[in-house]
Amino acid sequence: MKPTLELRHVSKTHTSPAGDVYALREVDLALYPGELVAVMGPSGSGKSTLLNMAGGLDAPSSGDVLVGGSSIVGLPQREMAALRRTRVGFVFQDLNLVPALTAAENAALPLELDGLSTRDARKAGIAALASVGLEDLADRYPEEMSGGQQQRVAIARSLVGDRSLVLADEPTGALDSVTGEEVLMVLRDRCDAGAAVLLVTHDSRHASWADRIVNLRDGAVVDVVGDLPEGAETSEQVTS
Repeated sequence: MKPTLELRHVSKTHTSPAGDVYALREVDLALYPGELVAVMGPSGSGKSTLLNMAGGLDAPSSGDVLVGGSSIVGLPQREMAALRRTRVGFVFQDLNLVPALTAAENAALPLELDGLSTRDARKAGIAALASVGLEDLADRYPEEMSGGQQQRVAIARSLVGDRSLVLADEPTGALDSVTGEEVLMVLRDRCDAGAAVLLVTHDSRHASWADRIVNLRDGAVVDVVGDLPEGAETSEQVTS
């Protein structure tokens, strides 16, 4: 079994008057189909930077990032945008919902941008909303929903279509504990259907849903709890 996502010796540095500051240091990480991996660490440890690297929102200073076995570092912008619309789903802390679109339209947006008909995209968007318990709010606008409901719309958008990789940055941050558990169940179900999910969280209860927990400190992986899935190929096997 080959990785859905792989970071190989990924470092990210920022130049300052005091010298280079490492956001990530030689990070190696692989996610496999059907696996949920949680990333934990104190503020400033590099969690969000790692997620941005995984989704091609930022480029590493050194190292490589592969999605589905192909490097995305240096990928032309048009190809990167297509990858995000079709294969990689994001859940951001600030949601990034479009105020002028309904919940169903927000959820369906990646599919419409990729050329799917409005009718078919809406059908898929409503199905994604149903998976997070919001089918009845399909025609409401973001301002007509609570913060928790908006968060679930953002999660539905990340799941719409055939996403093999979902990247979630504190996806339960605006939710109460019961709704947060429901969202994690949705992510877990998506893993059971074959996707790989990378979850950034500060909550150990939410991390307990993961197959593996990666702990970051000062941009470096200091501990990994849990085992690779059976049959997983290592970086050495993949590159040999």
